[in-house]
Amino acid sequence: MKLSYQEISDWQVFEDLVAAYFKAIPKDESNNITEVKVEPSGEGPDGGRDILVTFRVDDSVQSFERIWVIQCKFYESAVSKTNLANCNIPTLIHEYQADGYLLVCKTGVTAGVSTMFENLNKNCKLQYQYDFWTGAQFLQKIMVAEEILNFYFPEYANYLKRNRF
Repeated sequence: MKLSYQEISDWQVFEDLVAAYFKAIPKDESNNITEVKVEPSGEGPDGGRDILVTFRVDDSVQSFERIWVIQCKFYESAVSKTNLANCNIPTLIHEYQADGYLLVCKTGVTAGVSTMFENLNKNCKLQYQYDFWTGAQFLQKIMVAEEILNFYFPEYANYLKRNRF
């Protein structure tokens, strides 16, 4: 059995899964993260912001925050530029005084979105960061979070428990 999104019923559960991933990030010396604050957008239109994540980081000299606007897309096909057309991503980052924008997809992105993010990273005068995670990349990240697997992927978690060596 392979970990897949078959156990995730809809976009709301997917957004909850993404929020749970960020809440589960360890706060320790290995990553210098001392606090993670996760704020889902709530009900109604979100204008491109599904989750706002604030990391408090300590680099041994100073503590500082990094804020990410996160948008989740639970689409069966690759996310295209037209799927993102309803929001101006740099304005969205600025509105939340964030440092970057992360798109988390069930599948992936088209070449047009990939190129757009490359150009935004290269040409943004405000030094915002733009990134996306494909569905496969996100599944790799949550593979190590047992509590997330147990809650969101119970069939897969039970399979792992039955087949441990």
